[in-house]
Amino acid sequence: MDLPPHQVTQLLQAWSNGQQDALDRLVPMVYGELHRLASSYMARERPDHILQTTALVNEAYLRLVDTTQANWRDRAHFFAACSQVMRRILVDWARNRQSLKRGAGVRPLELEEAVAAGVAGLDMVALDDALTALAALDPRKGQVVEMRFFGGLSVEETAAVLKTSPETVMRDWKFAKSWLRRELVKEAPLGNRTLTSN
Repeated sequence: MDLPPHQVTQLLQAWSNGQQDALDRLVPMVYGELHRLASSYMARERPDHILQTTALVNEAYLRLVDTTQANWRDRAHFFAACSQVMRRILVDWARNRQSLKRGAGVRPLELEEAVAAGVAGLDMVALDDALTALAALDPRKGQVVEMRFFGGLSVEETAAVLKTSPETVMRDWKFAKSWLRRELVKEAPLGNRTLTSN
């Protein structure tokens, strides 16, 4: 069910102000969107990933509820934070798995595929490392990738959260995809350097 953004915003702000009953009313309203967001993440993971979509939603919910003094500005800000939490959960899981297997069988990320089509088998660790490097150089561009690619926010929603124009978001998005592609190609074995530049 599509809810008026102002209704979600009001409940988020009430929750920020310490009204716990607002959280109880909010969760059923945003659960479907959180599940869609988690499904988007899981579609990029290996098909045999142990973590399921519902488990990712539940873990993100638990982490968000434990967040103290959250100051939610609006619906877009909340979902941007949710995407960050989900990304962190998956990256932590992937790092843990790679430390156990030392990278055996991990498919290198092909950014063109991943960004354009959300291909299964996304190397979350490689993307997280590259995104962290991008954010160190230009925090806003890193946030744009986080919100657009991971959070599934529209250009307009991303612009609203970052308090910038949609045109700026599009420029940042285009630059960030190119920059990340270049960084990830550097990390890929020579046989996997087949990315297109379009």
